[in-house]
Amino acid sequence: MTAPFVLNTETTSLRGDLTLPADAAGVVAFAHGSGSSRHSPRNVAVARTLQDYRLGTLLFDLLSPEEERIDAATAELRFDVPLLAGRLTDAVDELARHRDTAGLPLGLFGASTGAAAALTAAARRPREVRAVVSRGGRPDLAGESLGGVVSPVLLIVGERDEQVLRLNEQAAAQLSGTQRIEVVPGATHLFEERGALEQVAELAASWFGTHLTAT
Repeated sequence: MTAPFVLNTETTSLRGDLTLPADAAGVVAFAHGSGSSRHSPRNVAVARTLQDYRLGTLLFDLLSPEEERIDAATAELRFDVPLLAGRLTDAVDELARHRDTAGLPLGLFGASTGAAAALTAAARRPREVRAVVSRGGRPDLAGESLGGVVSPVLLIVGERDEQVLRLNEQAAAQLSGTQRIEVVPGATHLFEERGALEQVAELAASWFGTHLTAT
């Protein structure tokens, strides 16, 4: 079942798609990367795999259409981690009270700059966020929030994305809870190589399957 999802913030309304299998064991909210949206083909592909593993998914826009137009010209909002994290935190709160998802264990999946937003939101909502997965992420941009993340964190990085791999290693050392780095052999930043994105999806599904256990 896929239904429209609307998140009303103090300044705008953001739209998304909430997909829930009939026997959902948890739900994962996605935070997309730089210059992307809820229609990101990579996140959509990962979401479909998670759904096959009985996990609901929320794909939603972190920026309004007007903000996306501004960002397309300036590229400034995609790096505004406090703004993106605030909206993702609002989404966490909304999922916690939504009639179809209240009570379901919650995870966050962040890509690129969205990973920093996911980790910041996890630090702000340690009781609600049960696990985090980062795909080619910039967890370093979460700054001091890294030390407040107690949720288990999986950092997935391409083997050939060397600079981002170093940044992930540095960020992992600052995390308070369980963490693991998975390096996808031969993959670059966008995991465009044959089979690379499928590996990302399977790694994420396994991580969430382990840590999002309904009680």
